[in-house]
Amino acid sequence: MIAAGFGFRGAATTKSLQSALNAATGRYAPDCIATIADKVTALQALSVATGLPVVSLTAADIATTQTQTRSAASLRARNTGSVAEAAALAAAGPNARLLAPRSISDDRMATCALAEGPDR
Repeated sequence: MIAAGFGFRGAATTKSLQSALNAATGRYAPDCIATIADKVTALQALSVATGLPVVSLTAADIATTQTQTRSAASLRARNTGSVAEAAALAAAGPNARLLAPRSISDDRMATCALAEGPDR
């Protein structure tokens, strides 16, 4: 399972999310998209456009997850260095690994990271 995790600002658009996804995917095809529960509604249009299911994560699912990158804003707001990386890891399942650090959308409003679970 490959999960695409997202972190994004409140003003991010579906175009922002698609841009971050495009920047992250490269040769990988995700099986789902994921983010923190209070932002999951913003992923619905991307889900429809891509045909990928949305995984909703709790704060506990991502808190204290070790990430490759560190954002001061993510640490303050979500207790993790990167919401995108932590969401990807949590959605991909136990013992998942990042395929690459987060990618940033062209407008810098969204980030996306991919993680692969051991069942792949």
